[in-house]
Amino acid sequence: MAQLKITLTRSAAHRLPKQRKIVKELGLGRVNSSVVKPDNAATRGAIFQISHLVSVEEVKD
Repeated sequence: MAQLKITLTRSAAHRLPKQRKIVKELGLGRVNSSVVKPDNAATRGAIFQISHLVSVEEVKD
């Protein structure tokens, strides 16, 4: 199964509370922090909600 590397490229400060919550739940703290998550529907949905704040790249196993 593919993995996704998600990097926070813009600050979540002054954003909607729902967007800040998604950033925190993905495990992203500061700008330029990255996490690797499985490529599934739940992760894709979260990324879609905050696509303007993050960059995503696919990581091969």
